[in-house]
Amino acid sequence: MEKLSLIVDMDEVMADPITKLRAWYARDFGKTYTDEEIAGKHLAEVVPPAHAHLFHQYLNTPGFFRDLAVMKDAVEVMKCLHEKYHLFVVSAAMEFPNSLKDKYDWLQEHFPFIGWQQICLCGSKQIVSADIMIDDHSRNFHNGIRRKILFTSHHNVFEQAEERVNNWKEVAQKLLG
Repeated sequence: MEKLSLIVDMDEVMADPITKLRAWYARDFGKTYTDEEIAGKHLAEVVPPAHAHLFHQYLNTPGFFRDLAVMKDAVEVMKCLHEKYHLFVVSAAMEFPNSLKDKYDWLQEHFPFIGWQQICLCGSKQIVSADIMIDDHSRNFHNGIRRKILFTSHHNVFEQAEERVNNWKEVAQKLLG
């Protein structure tokens, strides 16, 4: 039986940049935003307007993406998905060019079973197609993706989705069960 293709996004799906962004903002301005304050919004939408540009600067800082926390249960579930599917990690990285090496090195450290041929660091995900895609941004879903699974993140909690998962245990239930 032919394996289905599966695309998994990195940021806010496999890796947690939000905790680091919140910590850096708190370090610089002494304000920590709660989950309730950021629900349904991007971080740049909740800070004072004069600070909104800082998140772009943070994200483009060399090394920012290199030491992000791994989402709970992601490694174990991805190992199983790797066995069952043609697995690819696709991350929009070109907006923050300093992230390219960070993301690759991060994947090699935490997901060494994913080969370089399975990694696509790109500008737009509109160029990829697959049977299944897991992403935190529904804007990345298009007609080339048959099954679209929205991974819950602070910015999309109120968004309607054809299919949604809240964590990696739910990914396992849907795709490995």
